[in-house]
Amino acid sequence: MTVLVTGAAGFIGSNVAHALLDRGDAVIGFDNMNDYYDVTLKEARLRRLELRDGFSFLKAELADREAVIGLARTRPEIDRIVHLAAQAGVRHSLTNPHAYTESNIEGQLNILELARALPDLKHLTYASSSSVYGGNDKAPFSIEDRVEKPVSLYAATKRAGELMAYCYSHLYAIPTTGLRFFTVYGPWGRPDMSAYIFTKAIFEGRPIKVFNNGDMRRDFTFIDDIVAGILAALDRVPSGTPPQMVYNLGNNRSEPLMRFIELLEQAIGREAIKEYEPMQPGDVKETYADIEASRRDLGFEPTTSIDEGLPKFVDWFRNHHGYN
Repeated sequence: MTVLVTGAAGFIGSNVAHALLDRGDAVIGFDNMNDYYDVTLKEARLRRLELRDGFSFLKAELADREAVIGLARTRPEIDRIVHLAAQAGVRHSLTNPHAYTESNIEGQLNILELARALPDLKHLTYASSSSVYGGNDKAPFSIEDRVEKPVSLYAATKRAGELMAYCYSHLYAIPTTGLRFFTVYGPWGRPDMSAYIFTKAIFEGRPIKVFNNGDMRRDFTFIDDIVAGILAALDRVPSGTPPQMVYNLGNNRSEPLMRFIELLEQAIGREAIKEYEPMQPGDVKETYADIEASRRDLGFEPTTSIDEGLPKFVDWFRNHHGYN
């Protein structure tokens, strides 16, 4: 297989690219290398990929119609797409909303048009988000739940992406699978996520902000489990009418934020300085994935608890950044 992986220099994308290369697939990486967070981390991930046989890379913008759709002409051998590139971050969407429409809506449309133009495309798998559940007060969150009340623009753009994919599956019989990720963490993770922010602050003796006075719960999902779910979804081509599916990929556990912090403190060997803050705009109190459909259809079974995953992240962080 020849797989286009968008967001290949990103956290999830780089890990997916390695897993595809490990099993013998050719991978075309696509990323704009933007500065939403430290570009040197993206460059380090990319350097590791560029050492691998079977990997090639294109630096371009998702919103660049010719760069994306033109791949149907320049790389017609692409037969599967894993579309992970996006403008992420709930809070950033409050201050830079146009970045989200450009990447997550225009970019999604361009990927769908590429899928339509590729002569031998078998399947488009794309990233959605648990954020689409908005202020849902029913737990765990099921793919059968209504998702019509997003509480951030980021969530609204990810839900729009799902609806656009459904439309293209309906109109053009393009097989599409959307994956709603739940708080992914692990080695090579994103610096704007809680595990990274808290770990860096604790090592440096700076305070961490604990929102909603610590009364938060998250379905923290380790990167290896997410990658296994993505590959399982990629390999299972939907055959319905229209040929589309949406799945949750989470750890199926809703963990208290304060326990998450406690495990980080234990792994680092230092106590966090905590500053308690109210709930932030666009945030939600709890996420919790119902993964019954993913288990049934994909054989998805996460195996890494935060008790095991957080020490692995801290070990990587300590080694990568040289903290003692």
